Amino acid sequence: MLHLRKFPLFVFALAVIAFPWIARGIPAISNYTDLMIFVGIYSLITMGLSLLMGYAGQISLGHAAFYGIGAYTSAILTTRFGWNPWPCMVLGMLMAAGVALVVGAPSLKLRGHYLAMATLAFGIIVYIVFNEETEWTGGPDGMIGIPGLSILRLDFNSIEKYYYLVWFLVFAALLFTINIIESRYGRALRAIHASETAAASTGINVSGYKLVVFVYSAVLAALAGSLYAHYLNFINPSTFDLFFSIKLLIMIALGGMHDIRGAIIGAFLITFLGYEWLHYFEDLEVVIYGAILLLITIFLPAGLVGVPNLVSGWIRR
Repeated sequence: MLHLRKFPLFVFALAVIAFPWIARGIPAISNYTDLMIFVGIYSLITMGLSLLMGYAGQISLGHAAFYGIGAYTSAILTTRFGWNPWPCMVLGMLMAAGVALVVGAPSLKLRGHYLAMATLAFGIIVYIVFNEETEWTGGPDGMIGIPGLSILRLDFNSIEKYYYLVWFLVFAALLFTINIIESRYGRALRAIHASETAAASTGINVSGYKLVVFVYSAVLAALAGSLYAHYLNFINPSTFDLFFSIKLLIMIALGGMHDIRGAIIGAFLITFLGYEWLHYFEDLEVVIYGAILLLITIFLPAGLVGVPNLVSGWIRR
């Protein structure tokens, strides 16, 4: 069923489970559990983007908007109306799905750079709405007082509890996405990526498949946004700007957008780079991200997951 193979996936799951215990015993990395929460949140978005861009071949530069839709839907419904966070998260995903349907239906008829520009424009419009609609979103100041998550008497009020919640959802989404990739639907997406004309000639509903995968990636991004909002208990529009959409693109390019494992690898590396090291460079941070994307595009088009095949090719030659 899985081309990821069950044993490496099982080892990875064990490593994720054990990580907070290991980090707790090593003072130098004691704060890394918090960073791994963000890795998990970003992995949800990059898995959807990997399916959309790497497997279906559709470019999106506006997924920060869906991330923000999930976050603001949860934040508004819980703080302004006092609703329970869990149904608010579901409504955030449904809201993102509805917006993705409306935006994707016309936009996905475009190809290449035209599609990229359409999704870029969508992301900018949503960011402006978040920034200017002060009555509902708080404008540039953002929203505070977003409640945390709990199930019955279990409160996810500590870093480690939230860590396990986030990574449980990541593994659930990962397994579901892997099964999509290995199914007939996944084969159809790869055919669309190779040639939309050839795929259509074999009876594949190209526009329908592209729209469904676009909606699915938007739903994962909205789930990630809700998790982000309920973890920090605060959001503001700067989190969901164009630069974040570009960072998502760098994540999947660095890890390897044609392999679902690359989505998690890229999210891990860029998260740690951004939070631990690159902030020392201040204004040069953007330049470094650009250099990373340029180098990966030129020298490692398959991303880091393609390194073993690259090395084995060198050895054979």
